[in-house]
This record gives sequence, C-alpha cells and structure tokens, in this order.
Amino acid sequence: MAGASSSSSSSSHETTLLSRAGISRRAVARTWKNPASVRGSLNPDIDPPPKPWRVAQYLALAFILFLAMLQFRPPTHFRDPSDPFGTWIPHNSNPDLSSPTVTEGNLSSSNEGESNIISTGNVEPGMVHVVSWMDCLDLRMLAVLVNSTLSNSRYPEHIHFHIFTPEGDKDKVSYYKLKVLFPHSNLEFIGQEKVKEKLETATSVGGYVWPSLHEVAPFVIPSTHPFLKRFIYVSPDIIMKERVEELFGVDLSNYAVAAAEDCSILLHEYVNFDILDAIQRSATKPWVSRKPYEKNVCVPDLSMLLINSKKLEYDLVEAILWWSKVLAMGNERFNQTNPAFVLALYDKYLKLSTTWKVRDRIPSKTNHESNLLRFDGARKACSSELNTRELGFGDLWKQYLPTPSDRILIS
Repeated sequence: MAGASSSSSSSSHETTLLSRAGISRRAVARTWKNPASVRGSLNPDIDPPPKPWRVAQYLALAFILFLAMLQFRPPTHFRDPSDPFGTWIPHNSNPDLSSPTVTEGNLSSSNEGESNIISTGNVEPGMVHVVSWMDCLDLRMLAVLVNSTLSNSRYPEHIHFHIFTPEGDKDKVSYYKLKVLFPHSNLEFIGQEKVKEKLETATSVGGYVWPSLHEVAPFVIPSTHPFLKRFIYVSPDIIMKERVEELFGVDLSNYAVAAAEDCSILLHEYVNFDILDAIQRSATKPWVSRKPYEKNVCVPDLSMLLINSKKLEYDLVEAILWWSKVLAMGNERFNQTNPAFVLALYDKYLKLSTTWKVRDRIPSKTNHESNLLRFDGARKACSSELNTRELGFGDLWKQYLPTPSDRILIS
C-alpha cells in the first residue's frame, strides 16, 4: 500500500510540475472496438453520396453522342503543311464544283475588265481537270506539258489529265511509258471517235471539213463527255510555268469561256468589215452581236481556255460553222486563230490576265510577262500539224524532261 501511495504521489507531483511548465499530458486512447461487434444500428460518420440528377445523365450522354457525330462531318477548313503559320483555309462550300475557291488576294489586271486571279495560292485542293487534244501523239511534247504542270502546281495530286489521242486507251505502250515517268499522276488517254462523229454530224450539211480539230475540240468535248463540265483546255505544245489551280478557281460569272487576249493581230486584220457590217444588218442569229463590231479589238488566245459547259447559251460549234459559211472560208488553214472562232466568241468570253497568254519567247527578269511558253523542242511530224508556226529549237523543254526520261519515251 505504501508503494502504491508513493507511486500515486509521485505521479501527482509530476503532473503538477508539467502543468507549471505549461505542458499537458496526452490522454491515453481508449481501446478500439470493432464496429461489427457493437450491437444495435450503425450510424455512419459521413453523409451518404447524393443521388445524381437523372436528367443530367441523359444530357451528358446526348452531348457525348453529339461530339461523336461531329467526327463524321466533312472538314470545313484545312491547313497547308508547308505553311509555317498554320493558317486555316476554308474549303469550298459549293458541292457542285470541284474547283478551288479563291480565298484572298487578287492579281492586278493590266487591262480593264480582266478577271481577278488569286495571287497567294490559298486555294482549296480539289479536282482540276486539264484537257488536251493531239492530232498525233507526241510523247516528248506531252511529257513536258505534264511535268511542267505538275512541277509548278501546289497540289499536283489533284490534277487530272484527259488527253484525247487518235488511239485513245488502246495505246497501252505509250500510256505506260508516261506512267513510268509520272507514277503518281492522274492521267488518262481518251479516244477521239465520239468527238469526230459529233463533228461529222454537224458538218454533214454543206460538206464543211474542219481544217484543224484541236481548235474546235474543246467546244465539242462537253457534249460527248458530260463528266467534263468545268475544265482547262490547253494546247499540248505548251510549257506550263503557272499554277493551273489558280486558273481553275477563276470566277466565270455569267461567261462560259475564259481566255487571254492576243493583241498581236486585231479583228479588222482578220475579216473584211464591209462584209461583216452587211452580215450584221441582215442576220438575226443569237451569236451575231447587236452592237457594232470594234475594229481594233483583240482576239482570244485559244491555246489556253477555261470552260464551264453549264453556262453555254447556245451551241458554239453551230455558231462557228455558220460564220465559216457566211464568210466563205471553205477549208482554209490559218496560221493564227480562225476568224470564225473569233466572231463566235466576240464579246462572249471572260478576258483573263496577260499571265495566261501563251508566248513564244522566255520573258526577261524585268519584264513580267506570261510564264506560258511554247514547246521549243523538236516536234513529231503529223499529217495535220498541231501548230504551223516555225520555232527555233531551244533547251527549255529539257528542264522538264531529262535525258534518261527522254530515252524511255523514244525507246
């Protein structure tokens, strides 16, 4: 007892000393008991989780489904990988046209009334149809046209070449030679039979024979090949140093044809104006201008055309035939544009910038002329010459057809 009392007094004394020092002893924890062993109801220490609002669950599910469905919508904008700023460019909103859309910037025109062409190159990559006609297949010339067009295009994978040749898709050897050089190109050979049959039917009355089919072909092709509703027609003897998608994106407004002007020869040098005035007073055809014809007007360059067949008001072939007959031109050949084409298109085509004028010489560095040049290499002789003008041989074409590639074509 004495020991217990002594221990108790010692503990009391120790507690008194700690309290004086401002220090308190921590109470000894009680023995923990398992709640499962406690009889009776269990009162949780925390509140139960709230019940979710059922309408909110449905709204969240609908929002997730909406975001998932957005993944199936077609893209509205795209970014050019080569653009360091990552600018978003809107896609074309018109589903009927596969053409690029002009987004910003205009190329200043040198003449009043010329079309505006995009200068920044911000166009939608879409299908650009390029059509050409060859009276006889010249693989070297055609390879230069294809390579120069693809090399200077911003979106070469979207350019589709439709080449009309005498044998068409039957000429497998020539076709595969080009595919060896341009394995990723969209290229096809099309036969000329349908176009020639259409022309034979149109000329059956009067016995008119076309002296050169490559001039009239672009105006017949839309009726024989309806899938070509909007296309660029280019003469095969051209070295293309411009972006064709920019031409394809030109707004034609109410015109069906767009062409650059050739002012090397004026209209009064093509036709006799006394005869033309007499025809204008007596004829009532829709393709005869109601306004007096201007003598010093330039003529369209038919080497490069943009055509939208949906906007053709009448059959241009019929108009060309009619002018050929009334002017009594017969089956003459012309070194320049046929006067019948000039009168049929008079005041009925959109005038393009001089950028799209085909020239026979290389522009100088200080002279901002067209970069559309004539093929300056040796040409394959045809029974019906594609271009009768004589040009000196040059080396420009070799930039687009190296010697190894040329050997593949001539082998």
